[in-house]
Amino acid sequence: MRKKIVAGNWKMNMNLQDGIRLAAAVRELAEKKNIQKAELIICPPFIHLCPMESQLKGSGISFGAQNCASEASGAYTGEVSCEMIRSTGATYVIIGHSERRTCYKEDDNLLNKKTQLALKSGLKVIFCCGEVLAEREKGIHYEVVKKQLDLGLFSLGAADLSNVVIAYEPVWAIGTGLTATPLQAQEMHKYIRDLVLAKYGIEIAESTKILYGGSCKPSNAGEIFSMPDVDGGLIGGASLKSEDFIGIAEAV
Repeated sequence: MRKKIVAGNWKMNMNLQDGIRLAAAVRELAEKKNIQKAELIICPPFIHLCPMESQLKGSGISFGAQNCASEASGAYTGEVSCEMIRSTGATYVIIGHSERRTCYKEDDNLLNKKTQLALKSGLKVIFCCGEVLAEREKGIHYEVVKKQLDLGLFSLGAADLSNVVIAYEPVWAIGTGLTATPLQAQEMHKYIRDLVLAKYGIEIAESTKILYGGSCKPSNAGEIFSMPDVDGGLIGGASLKSEDFIGIAEAV
């Protein structure tokens, strides 16, 4: 059985003090509700990473970054390297989020480079893929996701892929109030798992965790998570409220 994951992507929200309070509230509520059937991960802005270790130590809640530099070190003003992220105690990094692809024009080759660098640095990767509304309406959403995975992820060996969580983002359902139906989520998750199966074999395909990342909330999480190939969620707005985030974890 694949253990479910509920990962919170805070995006560019929360000042340092508010972020510390939110992490403490998530920990307190997770302990009160005795959340054990899901791995909880918090991915805050870079400035929150250092205090996360002291806030979450001993709780079983992991934390990670929302992005990483494409270079190991050097004269890259404003960038944060994988080694820097790892030194904070973080264990995860999100790579290829739709906002990085769209707003910052990060292409599949760059994302592949970041992924390999992150894994080499000892970080686990949450690798995002997904289509925009126009691509789904044209009926090319499967081709879009396949290309993103082929170019961004599938150059990895099986050992490296075991440290990758795939997150499917129907981009048209992020921040729009729209949500993929459980059946739509299952269809794409099954398609992704079949791609992994074809490339890496049954053992890797059955162990790879695939998260749903599109306007998930406590009211719909249970139905979405009940799908056989949906292994949890990458949560955006709902992760900024401890009650909603833990409510989604309870839905597991």
